[in-house]
Amino acid sequence: MGNAKRKHRLALFPASFDPITNGHLDLVQRSRLLFDEVVLAVAKNVSKSATFNTQERVEILRDVTSEMDDVSVRIFDGLVVHYAEELGASAIVRGLRMMSDFEYEFEMALMNKHLAPKVEIVFFMTSQEYLYVSSSRLKELVRFGASIDEFVPPVVAKALKRKLQS
Repeated sequence: MGNAKRKHRLALFPASFDPITNGHLDLVQRSRLLFDEVVLAVAKNVSKSATFNTQERVEILRDVTSEMDDVSVRIFDGLVVHYAEELGASAIVRGLRMMSDFEYEFEMALMNKHLAPKVEIVFFMTSQEYLYVSSSRLKELVRFGASIDEFVPPVVAKALKRKLQS
């Protein structure tokens, strides 16, 4: 095993990223410690109504990850697990904040494992400082004029204010 060449480990991190938060970025940084490459995947057709369209989300993601050579941003359509297989990802990264997240994610992970047995599902528990941060909560704060600067990158705070306070 000592002389065996290690396979390139690619992780897929799918999310709506509407918008990306410092909690998401924390998961990206932690994923980079375990994987050679991390692909942030934005779904083309999300069921919930988004504040930012797909292209805006991609532009914001590329901006906030521009210093990370091992991170790329892509748009996908269809099942996440099929996209993971298409990319050759060895894992799908998911974040967990609450027990309710776990129940949903556990069920999804079991189905994905059934559909693609070679793709692992890796769960990261949120860091304590981001436990209560959610995109929907941040949008609500912006609508009422509260600062969200400590929860998101500056480009995101600016973009949310432009979208939600006009």
